[in-house]
Formats: sequence, C-alpha cells, structure tokens
Amino acid sequence: MVPCPTPRADPSSPGEGEPIVDLNCLDMANQTQVSEFVLLGLSEQPRQQQELLGLSCSLYLIGCLGNLLTILAIVSDPHLHSPMYFFLSNLSLLDVCFTSTTIPKMLLNHLRGLTTISSSACLVQMYFFIAFGAADSFLLSAMAYDRYLAICRPLHYLTIMSMLRCALLVAVPWILANVISMVHTILMTRLSFYTSRIPHFFCDINALIKLSCSDTHVNEMLMLVLGGSGVLVPFVCIMASYTPIAVAVWKVPSARGKWKAFSTCGSHLCVVSLFYGTIIGVYFNPASTHTTHGDMAATVMYTMVTPMLNPFIYSLRNRDLRGALRKLLSLNHLAKPL
Repeated sequence: MVPCPTPRADPSSPGEGEPIVDLNCLDMANQTQVSEFVLLGLSEQPRQQQELLGLSCSLYLIGCLGNLLTILAIVSDPHLHSPMYFFLSNLSLLDVCFTSTTIPKMLLNHLRGLTTISSSACLVQMYFFIAFGAADSFLLSAMAYDRYLAICRPLHYLTIMSMLRCALLVAVPWILANVISMVHTILMTRLSFYTSRIPHFFCDINALIKLSCSDTHVNEMLMLVLGGSGVLVPFVCIMASYTPIAVAVWKVPSARGKWKAFSTCGSHLCVVSLFYGTIIGVYFNPASTHTTHGDMAATVMYTMVTPMLNPFIYSLRNRDLRGALRKLLSLNHLAKPL
C-alpha cells in the first residue's frame, strides 16, 4: 500500500497549468503509508452486530463440521472412491478453506475487542479469499463435466475419468485460481487509499478499490477480465454440460428413470445456483444498482451460507453418502467408550 501521489497539472484544463487536486489524496500526501485497515463489520449497530456475529459463528461451525464429516465419510467408505465423490471431497475442503479466510479473523477481532487488520494481513486475506473462491468456481465446472460423462457417455465414463484426469481436473482449478489471485494482489499493492476504514467484515477487493484515490482503471478492467475467466467461463461451461444432460434425461422413457438421472445432478445444480447467483449479483452488476446492505447480504450468502449448506444438500439427496455418514457416526459412537 503506497501513499497518495503528488497532484499533477492538467494542461487541457481551462486554467492552464492549474493542478488537479484530489483533496483526500492531498490530505494523505504528507502522511506515512497506510499500515492497517479498520474493518467496520457486518453492521454499524452494536446490537445487530452482536447478533450477526453469533449467527456467523454458528454458520461457520456447522459448515466446517458438515464439510469435514463429508470428507471423512468419503475417505472411510471404499464404495465412495469414485470420481464424483473425489470431486465432492475436494469441494468440501475448498469450502472449509474459503470460510476460514474471513470468519475466524472477524470472530477473533470481536473477542479481542479490535476492528483492525494490518495492510499485509489484509492483502493475504484478499489473496486467499479470491484464490479459494475462484478454485471453487472452476471445480464446480469440473463436476458438471463429470456429470455430463456419467449420464451422456456412461459406457466410456470409467475409461475417460481416469485417476490422472481426475487429478488434473482438481489441480488445474487450484493453479488458475492462484494465478488470478496473484495478479489482483500485486495490482492492489500499487494503490493508495484516502481512508483506512473498510465498510465490510473482510478485505474484499471491491471494497478496497472503492476506497482508493489512485487510478483504478487497470484493477477494474482486470476484475472484469479475470472475473469473467474465473466465474463466467466456468458458469458457461456448466450450462454447456447440462444442455446435453437435459436432452438425455428428457429421452428417458420412464418417469422413475428420469427422476433417477436428474437426482444425480440435482445437488450440483442447487450448489451452482446458490454460488453463482450471489457472486454475479455482487461483482457483475452495474455499480449504480449496488447498495451496502444488498452487497453485504449477498456476500454473507456465498461466504457463509452456501458453504454451510453444501454438505447438507449433497447428503440429503444422495443415499450412498447418507449411508456412509451414518456408518461413520455409528463407528465413532461405538468407539467412544474405549
């Protein structure tokens, strides 16, 4: 984070040679660089803030527990060692990492009676938030491709979805997501800020750009370009995968067969709708339509609610996973007296 630049003259202005002065930047020009930011939290009202913090803590604990149980159930049950559950376990791991980049820091600040975060920690938080979010997006498209092969090309499914291909479909999202996040983070270090007060509960890239008194055109352009590659491209790929799936399901003669085929995709479609619906609402709508409360509600939705709901959506709609979870919990219950 660098201090604000010195005002420069604009020869094209009516008063030739008169400097263009950003008063906010001018106030900062003679000060030291921003060393920490103030996170204003979920609400400006203390009582509402307390309630929302309690809700956030509950959502975080439930989400972590549900996702970790899903991973353990898949790992412990040999019947679930298939590509679909391999992707699901990675999605659960990503969800735990995604929520852990923001909520623990917010809760820790509350317990310590602080609202600050250092500029370096802010950049680290932003980096991992973007990386885990983008990896989540790419992985959802890989899962859609897996469902396409399972329904539209069932005879070749096991041949195509080899262990090497599964590993690549998980590794590539991680690599692409970290590249996207690194570019955003490096560009953020070039910006100056007229205030250190972030009207959010974490270091969101949108919130930081709005606080900058530097030229943010490059940051905003890359948000659209890289955001398109990280969100819209996977979303289009998911839609492209589900179009032939819908055609294949429609051709199934029996209603029971249609329901069975659709049930294998229903969970994934629910997760996709929740994840992309809220992210597109926050980051890809015109700025004039944004409100602080609306953006905050949508952000809470995809940072807390969606990761918490994912394991429940999959377990409620998947009989094999429910059985593995019951088996895991019963084994833990039997082992407890020992």
